[in-house]
Amino acid sequence: MDDVAALRAAGLRVTASRLAILDAVRQGDHLDADRVARAVRGRVGHVSTQAVYDSLHALTAAGLLRRIEPAGSPARYETRVGDNHHHLVCRDCGEVTDIDCVVGEAPCLLPSQTHGYALDEAEVVFWGICPTCQAGERTR
Repeated sequence: MDDVAALRAAGLRVTASRLAILDAVRQGDHLDADRVARAVRGRVGHVSTQAVYDSLHALTAAGLLRRIEPAGSPARYETRVGDNHHHLVCRDCGEVTDIDCVVGEAPCLLPSQTHGYALDEAEVVFWGICPTCQAGERTR
């Protein structure tokens, strides 16, 4: 489904800024809101930071984007939604990489105690040093 149809199916108005946000997040790699805003402004001109935040919130609530919040990092956005994937995060540069579900189907990990919750998802973040930082090829 293209972005126009996806926005309409989600009950959201189709606007140039929303289309630019979806495209920027798709083309980027786990972008934070500031990087999304810069990319959108490069495509459609002036868009307020608040409008970008509002649209990111609406697109996330509609299930068109996923928001992740690695510890010590601003919220980041991705278009890979509807599955139970996890993330690798580099401790040096902050790069985030998708990794498929650890084992099996959602929630793919089970806690020792559910406390009566009906579990449907597990969020796992793996931390380490990416290959580029290991090789000393990237500076912060």
